[in-house]
Amino acid sequence: MTARIAIVTTLEMSVPDADEDLLLPLLPEAALVAWDDPAVEWAAFDVAILRSTWNYHDHLDAFRAWARRASSVTRLLNPVPTLEWNTDKRYLADLAAAGFPVVPTTFVAPGEAVPDDAVVGLGAHLVVKPSVGAGSNGARLFDGDPDGAAAHVAALHAQGKVAMLQPYLAEVDTAGETALIYLGGRFSHAARKAAILSRDMSWETGLYADEKVVATTATPAERDLADRIVAALPGLGHPDLAYARIDLLPTPPGPVVLELELTEPSLFLGLDPEAPARAAATFRALLPLP
Repeated sequence: MTARIAIVTTLEMSVPDADEDLLLPLLPEAALVAWDDPAVEWAAFDVAILRSTWNYHDHLDAFRAWARRASSVTRLLNPVPTLEWNTDKRYLADLAAAGFPVVPTTFVAPGEAVPDDAVVGLGAHLVVKPSVGAGSNGARLFDGDPDGAAAHVAALHAQGKVAMLQPYLAEVDTAGETALIYLGGRFSHAARKAAILSRDMSWETGLYADEKVVATTATPAERDLADRIVAALPGLGHPDLAYARIDLLPTPPGPVVLELELTEPSLFLGLDPEAPARAAATFRALLPLP
């Protein structure tokens, strides 16, 4: 069968990731191709679906330029406007403005000073990371060390990156982080991710920090929040999504958004026996009718 669906990865991935290992046998219409392979003829595919493009943050301008080129000759999902919005975590401010609870965040661009009240206002236990990043790259945790946090902000600025400061929500150490996965706008399954920053991180692939992830049942409050976000995305200018992953953290008043993963999230297909088939059916339905 001629491949009509491009499952998009990167040349830096030496082997398919776990999701792709489960998905590809169920999707004979698909081929695994790299966004950064200049030999790929994107017009040969009816649909190109971003999956493990996990080096994009190191080549953001090139990645966005490639996405625009590819989308001119094939249907790229998720679409370019969504990618350009979602690859910079300043989208959290848009979610907050739309009325969704998010982790309190202060963004500090190069040339800007950290506001005097930022460290005090957010608390002594701080996460500092770049607004463009994936897999915990560039994220560091500081506890009662404002000088260290300021130094990391300066280091990110020296790399031309916008820094973001967030309070470390201690509930994640016991309850973990909940990832709710949606396929074609419909809830599929949920995963529980253990805290990463409060323990020593390992990097087996070199592209992202290793995570301890298990299947879970989302709470009613988590489902309600994630469902409302997914339903609101078309109104925020992001229709036609093949997938979405809503990452939530617990707080005493209720869950808050840590990240909205619309670009290249792990979908944790191996945690639900039916999820690979749901993903394959969702992606196959994106093909134009004969």
